[in-house]
Amino acid sequence: MEIKVKLNNLRTSPRKVRQVVDLIRGKRALQAQSILLFTVNKSARPILKLLNSALASAKHNFQLDTADLFVSKITVDEGSKLKRWHPMSRGRAYPIIKRTSHIALTLGEVNPTAEESKEEEKIEKNAIKKEVKQKRKTTKK
Repeated sequence: MEIKVKLNNLRTSPRKVRQVVDLIRGKRALQAQSILLFTVNKSARPILKLLNSALASAKHNFQLDTADLFVSKITVDEGSKLKRWHPMSRGRAYPIIKRTSHIALTLGEVNPTAEESKEEEKIEKNAIKKEVKQKRKTTKK
């Protein structure tokens, strides 16, 4: 199941927003939340609000567990440009272009059965490694 949310006309340039979006692309939803909480960037806050909105709709509308969700796709597109003018001396005017962004976020569901089996395999491998280390220590003495 995919949950799609959009944020239109964010008054930050797309280039600056993409720097933050690249940090959370492909991460689990809860991990992405913690990354955005501690990211010192103007665009991190609206992205966090968008992620929280997606998680709330997934929980309320589809009864999905937030721990099983990850950021499957997130894109930042260019929105409309606000065109302003800065007056200069001798009757001249220089253009100021204030850029906006459109953000589209898609949350996907991690397959819990496959994920649990991978975690169990990791636990088993770690247990085997610990046993081997203990055997090496006892044979050295």
